[in-house]
Amino acid sequence: MLEMSREAFEELVGEALDRVPPELTRLMDNVAVFVEDEPDAATPDLLGLYEGTPLTERGEWYAGVLPDRITIYRGPTLRMCTSREQAVAETEITVVHEIAHHFGIDDARLHALGYA
Repeated sequence: MLEMSREAFEELVGEALDRVPPELTRLMDNVAVFVEDEPDAATPDLLGLYEGTPLTERGEWYAGVLPDRITIYRGPTLRMCTSREQAVAETEITVVHEIAHHFGIDDARLHALGYA
């Protein structure tokens, strides 16, 4: 298990977000990214979670709603990593994976693309 402060992990998430191509981040709409220490006890190994309405499912009714939420979990990510380099790579994969859900891409397609 890799030891890393909450602040340092938040920086990793920020850096991963910075590496998302600007042409994609410009298309993101009404979504906020959070870092939490641990997921729900029912899913202790969950690295990230997207909650909201994907862009592909929004219609005329979509107005005045709270932002979609992407949560990246520090504990499970650090438990599976033994180096900072691994944590950087895993955080980037997780961030991209959850952003892809915002764009309406499902888990099967993400797995096929290597974003398990």
